[in-house]
Formats: sequence, structure tokens, C-alpha cells
Amino acid sequence: MEGLTEAVNDMHITESAANKKNHRIQVSNTKKPLFFYVNLAKKYMQLNNEVELSGLGMAIATVVTIAEILKNNGLAVEKKIITKTVDMREDAGGRPIQKAKIEILLGKSDKFDEILAAAAEEANEYEDQS
Repeated sequence: MEGLTEAVNDMHITESAANKKNHRIQVSNTKKPLFFYVNLAKKYMQLNNEVELSGLGMAIATVVTIAEILKNNGLAVEKKIITKTVDMREDAGGRPIQKAKIEILLGKSDKFDEILAAAAEEANEYEDQS
């Protein structure tokens, strides 16, 4: 019976970890353009009310830039910033190297929905003029 209880408890931990991953964006500074991540973060905030931006090494500057764009446009508020170093291995048998990592948790601002609605209306007016 104890084994079953532990398995159920483990399942809840796994579910909450899976839910947390639903709003995480792992940013790369080489794979996608900057505004791909900005727009993706907006969509994640619409769905989940918050988004976690994460980046390693050289992508840290990109993560900070994305967060600042969202904050300066009035779409997001900063909830938490975590910095740390993580051990990475370039090869399967290679020695570990340390890389800097940043995680920024952003939440929806109070005017998030208003700003997005205004932007959508402006885009519709522009299309009508064309």
C-alpha cells in the first residue's frame, strides 16, 4: 500500500512539472529571429497568464532583450529572475564545461488584453486601407 501511495505522489509531482514546461520557451540566439520569440511569448501569456524565458550562454542577451521588449510595450511584468551555472558536456565522453543560464518568469500586465486588442484593431484598419 505504501508503494502505491508513493507512486501517486510521484505522479502529482510529474504532472506539476509537466504543467510548468507548458509555458517555458528555451531561447536560442541562432535558430529563430528575435520577434519569433516575442510573438510566441505573447501567445503563451494569452494561454497561461505567464511565460518563462530560458537561455544558455550567448542566448542570455536574447532572453533579456525579449523580456525588455515585452515589458516596455506594457505587455508583461517581471515576476522572477534566476541566474545559475550548469554543467554541460559537448561530447558523450567529454569533460563537463560550465555555462551560464538565465530564467525569467514574466506575467501578464493588467493592460495586456487591451494592448493586444488595440494592436489587432490597428492591423485590421491597415489591411482595410491597402
